[in-house]
Amino acid sequence: MKIFQQVLKIQTRGKGLQEITSEVREVVRASEITSGLCNLFVRHTSSSLVIQENADPDVQTDLIKYFDKLVPMDEKLYIHTTEGKDDMPAHIKSALTNNQISLSVKDNKILLGKWQGIYLFEHRIIPTKRIIVHHFIGDN
Repeated sequence: MKIFQQVLKIQTRGKGLQEITSEVREVVRASEITSGLCNLFVRHTSSSLVIQENADPDVQTDLIKYFDKLVPMDEKLYIHTTEGKDDMPAHIKSALTNNQISLSVKDNKILLGKWQGIYLFEHRIIPTKRIIVHHFIGDN
């Protein structure tokens, strides 16, 4: 049994979905875990992690539009606006999605479906550095 932990720093481009599948694959490869579980945790309250379709970019566009409609960026709706008009909407969007996901690992590879990708869902307008902790448990 092996336990492995690594931190991945991602510079976002601002609000939107940023695919990080290849970065996660590289961390899995470096872990040398052949079979086990990888937990990803984003250490922020205004971004999240999602597994989503990576074949058609319209999916990401529609997700962003849906969340913007569901949680509008209107300062009159919120008390907490310390960091600007996107502050509270970012926290709400993060609460509605995931701050962590677990992935199965087999043969030192993450098991994703054919059209699945791993995304960092940035809810803030400005580009931000995000920290994602990878925690593995498994066999090597």
